[in-house]
Amino acid sequence: MENPENYLPSLITETPMEGRELAIKLARKSIAAIQTDGEVRKRLRDNYANDTKQLIASAQVIATEFQTIAAANNYWKE
Repeated sequence: MENPENYLPSLITETPMEGRELAIKLARKSIAAIQTDGEVRKRLRDNYANDTKQLIASAQVIATEFQTIAAANNYWKE
């Protein structure tokens, strides 16, 4: 799969907030890679937006991505 946009040049971020934003971006890009049809994703949004279990599962994916980014940044320790 070839993507002209390099949205992940590095896991290194300046701050934890930038790391969190990157984690959210990675989670969103993963969903787009799995469900490539944008119209289908739009139709499904209402389903998961009103389902607590699906929202918690989404938060868990972001948390896992953030753990990876935090480790890559040595937890932003000097």
